[in-house]
Amino acid sequence: MNAAPLKNETAPKRDRKSTFPIQKPLPPKPPTRRANAAFVMLVRNSDSQGARSTIRQIEDRFNRNFQYPYVFLNDVPFTEEFKELIRPMSKANMTYGLVPTEHWSYPKWISTTKAKEAREAMVGVAYGRSESYRHMCRYQSGFFFQHEAMLPFDYYWRIEPDVEYSCDLDFDPFLYMQDNNKKYAFTMSLPEYMETIPSLWNVTRNFMDMYPHFLAKNNALDFISDDGGKSYNTCHFWSNFEIADARWMRDEAYQQYFSHLDQAGGFFYERWGDAPVHSIAAALLLPIDQIHFFKEIGYFHAPFHNCPAEPELQVKCHCDPNRNINMSPSAEDNQQARDQAVIHRLYYDIIHIPFQDKYEETWDEALFWVAIDDFKTKAA
Repeated sequence: MNAAPLKNETAPKRDRKSTFPIQKPLPPKPPTRRANAAFVMLVRNSDSQGARSTIRQIEDRFNRNFQYPYVFLNDVPFTEEFKELIRPMSKANMTYGLVPTEHWSYPKWISTTKAKEAREAMVGVAYGRSESYRHMCRYQSGFFFQHEAMLPFDYYWRIEPDVEYSCDLDFDPFLYMQDNNKKYAFTMSLPEYMETIPSLWNVTRNFMDMYPHFLAKNNALDFISDDGGKSYNTCHFWSNFEIADARWMRDEAYQQYFSHLDQAGGFFYERWGDAPVHSIAAALLLPIDQIHFFKEIGYFHAPFHNCPAEPELQVKCHCDPNRNINMSPSAEDNQQARDQAVIHRLYYDIIHIPFQDKYEETWDEALFWVAIDDFKTKAA
């Protein structure tokens, strides 16, 4: 005979829907302190979707617990549509600033005719013929940290549209900078295209001769020069990501260096980028122990990656460390980084796009790795 099923007379009745009750996660504990810092993005109205993507990643990876404010800068007024699209991405305060005309135009000592001729002659160089790119590089080199919207802050983290952050951060990079007396931090270092900066080092050496008292003891000259300062090896920190002490850049030494470069005209007569300008300034004007590499921050800006390889960091990331662009001090790896610059060009050969065009908008990672295979075949 089959026994009747046992009944638990004391068990409370439970609605089937509540059999597996869902508990809401505890809210994160608010940070006990913050640095006086902000994110800053120089962005066009047309880049709103790329900006949204970046902000969403910054929030998910780090800022949702810290609520550092954002400063957006543009050389034209921001549209209401841009603001409406950006606002929902974060609960943090957001400020929208207009770049002053005098910071995005030709200074009086620049010949616009000569500048135009220089652009027209720069064929086959990234942004070689772009006028607006030159204004942008000059602005990023000497002015953005002095914008009225940036003046209240001691530190900034530069962010850009359409980049990727691939690692969770369980620490505050701003506080790390503050607590450890760091002035400049980066995630990637690359070689610059020499054809964009043919006279930059000569102008810099002239500055060094004129203002030796600004050069830091125990500086990082060996990072940017392989022969004691006779020449520039083109190594630079890729400044589309940087975290820095804005007070250092507002101080006399950096301002004197920027003014010296600005008077020389290379932002317009050549195509000096803000990356080598910031890098050379940091290498010469700061002690090396005030420059920091944030290896923990996984970062992608087409076409290059920083991805931490250490197992304890990889568990917080979703990137491939085998695609890491960063150099190590060895000669072999220095050459490898220079090879990457050649690969960068091969990529654009593959997709048949002139190198001076807006190449980030044509990025295709699969084809980039085809270019790498092509490079290895040619080098064999």
